[in-house]
Amino acid sequence: MEEAGVPRFLFVDFPLGNPMGKPGDLGMQQELCSLALDVLERAHAPRSTVQAPYGWGSDEWRANYMVVDDTNRVELAAAGATRRAEQQAAKTDGRARAD
Repeated sequence: MEEAGVPRFLFVDFPLGNPMGKPGDLGMQQELCSLALDVLERAHAPRSTVQAPYGWGSDEWRANYMVVDDTNRVELAAAGATRRAEQQAAKTDGRARAD
């Protein structure tokens, strides 16, 4: 018998902001979505946790996560500008939802 309100959790060890995998990796994103739905359907015990079988590929992101200083400020600003331009292009092309 399934209990209502049983906490379920699919753990992905990715940088924050990437809960569904690497940007543009549709296969990984679909698999993670499928795994999450499986956990939702099959986890009947409290605190059910499943770890996703994916890694980010390198742990380099951990050491650099949230570091903004004079060594990377210009690079991060350029990356942000590129990301905003890509998002705007996706909206213009109809590949992303409008705000």
